Amino acid sequence: MSQEDGTLWLETPLIRSVHLSSLLQCNVYLKLETLQPSQSFKYRGISHYAVSQPTVDFMRREGAEVVVTEGTYYKQALQRAKEMVGANPEARVLVPGYDDPILWEGHASMVHEIKRQLPQDTKPDAIFCSLGRGGLAGGIIEGCKTVGWDDVPLVTVETHGSNCFYQSLCLNEGPFAGDVGSRPITEGTTQQFNAEHNVKVAHLSELLSKATSLGASSPSAAIVRKALDRTGGVRSLCIPDAMAMQAALNFAEDHKTLVELACAVTIAPAYHPNVFRMTRGFRMQPADEPERD
Repeated sequence: MSQEDGTLWLETPLIRSVHLSSLLQCNVYLKLETLQPSQSFKYRGISHYAVSQPTVDFMRREGAEVVVTEGTYYKQALQRAKEMVGANPEARVLVPGYDDPILWEGHASMVHEIKRQLPQDTKPDAIFCSLGRGGLAGGIIEGCKTVGWDDVPLVTVETHGSNCFYQSLCLNEGPFAGDVGSRPITEGTTQQFNAEHNVKVAHLSELLSKATSLGASSPSAAIVRKALDRTGGVRSLCIPDAMAMQAALNFAEDHKTLVELACAVTIAPAYHPNVFRMTRGFRMQPADEPERD
């Protein structure tokens, strides 16, 4: 599926949520990436990777082979994919899941659309997104830089049990309060220094969250670096699965739209104004599970 301009993704609506705007007493806009053909923003990155006609033709062929690999984490599947491409490089193309500038460029198209769709001369006070390995955040950071929104804070939301990005930020000097050495590391988490990007990256030994689409044992070191260096900063928030589940139910009630748990984490702070207020400062911190205000 492609549009007349050759892209695989669709320009999705940006709507003002009457319910969330009323709850928070500010204008809350929702970018409806669930309306993509794949129900995900990831079509944007894939489209940018499929720049050559042979690759586009390859993706259009019917009867694609599906290979289910053994293992638990993305890295294991990635290794298997690399082996398959290496066995027949002329006929196969490897599209990374999140850690590639070409993918970030594709995801950045979302920010360009948002700028066109917002009222004229409007700049967001903040952009919220869910985060697993960091591909979407990388696209938003790159897009904001291009459109002149590098000073707009980005708030990333993860669930406890799959918060590798939050823990990676915690391992480095940045907007967290206190000395790096005084910050506790979650049991079962190890750290590894990435020399290329000069950052420490957290590796989770197991994923305990029910938000499986966010499940990542470690984030992109490049995105961690971008977050630490960003002018507008990145404010990282961790919430319990139960809070995300309740947000999904609340959103379905208010908007008559059902979203998966990984998407619900993004809107969860909106249904808990006291948690939402935590994101307005530069100090990043995990949230307890409060009652709905």
